[in-house]
Amino acid sequence: MKRKLVIVESPAKAKTLKKFLGSGYKIEACVGHVRDLPKSQLGIDVDEDYDPKYITIRGKGKLLAKLRKEAKNSDIVYLATDPDREGEAISWHLMSALNLDEDKTTRITFNEITKKAVTKAVKEARKIDMNLVDAQQARRGLDRIVGYKISPLLWKKVKKGLSAGRVQSVALKMICDREEEVESFVPVEYWSIEALFGAGKAAFAAKFAGDASGKAELHTKEQCDEVLAKLKGAKFKVADVKKGTRTRKPPAAFITSTLQQEASKYLGYATQKTMMAAQMLYEGVETGSGVQGLITYMRTDSTRISDEGFENLKAFVLNNYGAEYANETKVEHKSKRASQDAHEAIRPTDVELTPADLKPHLSAECFKLYKLIWERFVASQMKPAVFDTVSANIEAKGYVFRASGSLLRFDGFLRVYSRLDDDEQSPAKIPELTAGEVLKPSAVNAHQHFTQPPPRYSEALLVKTMEDLDIGRPSTYAATISTIVKRRYVAKQDKVFYPTELGEIVNDIMKNNFEDIVDIDFTAKMEEDLDKVEDGGLFWKEVIRRFYPGFREKIELAEARVGEVEIKDEVTEHLCEDCGRYLVIKYGRFGKFLACPGFPDCRYTKPFFEEAGVDCPECGSKVLIKKSKNGRKYFGCENNPECAFLSWNKPTGMKCPKCRSVLIEKGRKPVRIVCTGEKCGYSEEKQEADGDE
Repeated sequence: MKRKLVIVESPAKAKTLKKFLGSGYKIEACVGHVRDLPKSQLGIDVDEDYDPKYITIRGKGKLLAKLRKEAKNSDIVYLATDPDREGEAISWHLMSALNLDEDKTTRITFNEITKKAVTKAVKEARKIDMNLVDAQQARRGLDRIVGYKISPLLWKKVKKGLSAGRVQSVALKMICDREEEVESFVPVEYWSIEALFGAGKAAFAAKFAGDASGKAELHTKEQCDEVLAKLKGAKFKVADVKKGTRTRKPPAAFITSTLQQEASKYLGYATQKTMMAAQMLYEGVETGSGVQGLITYMRTDSTRISDEGFENLKAFVLNNYGAEYANETKVEHKSKRASQDAHEAIRPTDVELTPADLKPHLSAECFKLYKLIWERFVASQMKPAVFDTVSANIEAKGYVFRASGSLLRFDGFLRVYSRLDDDEQSPAKIPELTAGEVLKPSAVNAHQHFTQPPPRYSEALLVKTMEDLDIGRPSTYAATISTIVKRRYVAKQDKVFYPTELGEIVNDIMKNNFEDIVDIDFTAKMEEDLDKVEDGGLFWKEVIRRFYPGFREKIELAEARVGEVEIKDEVTEHLCEDCGRYLVIKYGRFGKFLACPGFPDCRYTKPFFEEAGVDCPECGSKVLIKKSKNGRKYFGCENNPECAFLSWNKPTGMKCPKCRSVLIEKGRKPVRIVCTGEKCGYSEEKQEADGDE
């Protein structure tokens, strides 16, 4: 019998495969990457056609020696790393690091870790796909050049320890740009009118829709009061009633980005947590009858479902929900236009393993994620939900009010997956109405509103926007977000991202010196080029050849701009409490702080708070610029906690002339003075003092 060695990435996957392949196979794990570019130098020879210099990762020597010995004693070696670009590159690096004989080495991939899929993969073993490897080499080379060339400039301009990345810089810019939009946003007042009819369960509301000539917007209280005055004592008559039906189709099974979005929205999981839990479900979990992979590969951009997966699901739906819920033919959901369709959608490997069956065997995190994946997959191939709808126009004094409602006739996929966004919720039910019917309102109420700024990015929204703009790929979203959070370029508060002071500084440097790097269209085009390399339509070095010359010129210009001038520490009037020297402003990982210039002999430090240049509107003391524990800038009174004043926006030091609430500054060009009163709406453009520029 031939001696067979299978090399996988993780011990968990090794344990699962051992069960499927039996004693004739030796299963070993390489524990991720074994070779990479050196940390101490660029590792890309920009003078010799961008040849990469790969070295063995520190700490891997002993493991590689063991794997070489196992490979030497084997008749055939199967490289079974993950089925994506990175996994293909790891297998290629293993070939080199272990000096494997090409004639006895093959590559196997499987989209799901089940006995059937693994044994099929062994039968269909192939050579390493160099197009996939080269696409990964191109990505790694581009990211290394950007990071290692820009980071030293950040060290000169700001402080050591900072870094920039090709995709992360775009993500940071998106968050900074959105913050500027929010800060610059000036709310606009508008009003709505609602007529209430009936009582109890039969009560319903009709909303003001304008007059006979069309929609009329109410911008002020005066306009609203004028309508209310005309409606006083008026008869409300049903002008017309329209009945119909609407269907709501099921959502597609998850791809990487939609899984991250829904897990963030409904489970509160960070993208990294989602991918870690998904990796565990993919690689295998002890289910009571042995270790088993529970979901298909979780890095995918395709909504496609295999024929076998559909047939198993159809049988499950028929047996558990009935024929009225099952589709005879597969529902084809549209994939994103740039989808590579390398793997099918994320689905359970065995739909018969329900969340309830697996709950005793899974951690809380894995159970919740598996339940989400299972429900979404089952729902994706079920019949649509059907609603009976009704809408009525109700007229009074020449004005039109509109009421609409719907009633669920057939729940379809909602039987399994009923998670809906607020704007997808069904309107309330309205009673049977007939044209010409006269209604008496129980109340006619007016409501004041203000337009809202665009939402700050949550993890779900950031992933969705990056995907829509073709920034990054499924395997990069979690790492990108994790990086900008770890480096404290952004802070997460109330589930949304805010740029920190450090993030704004880095973003300004990138925008002013490397506009291509942070240009969304440029970055998306680069992703397209990497996809072309994977498809075999473009040589991988050509991607770097097109990029580097122009990038080098920008580096040289930026270096000349920054120069070799040492950025001296700013001396303050504050004295060191240990040695009496004047403290200086330093810039550390968490922003500015005060430190003794006598370091390392004197290690005294204290927090640094800049003055905002205005007096506290509550007590008249100085307002200081502070930072929250997450690094977000805010304004607070120096007398805190005696004075509780604080604001996310800079106060003017004055009160609103209309309602006496605090006035703040919003936006940059132009700066506006805005009232913080919820129902005031006072706003004016800030007038610059003479001599200001």
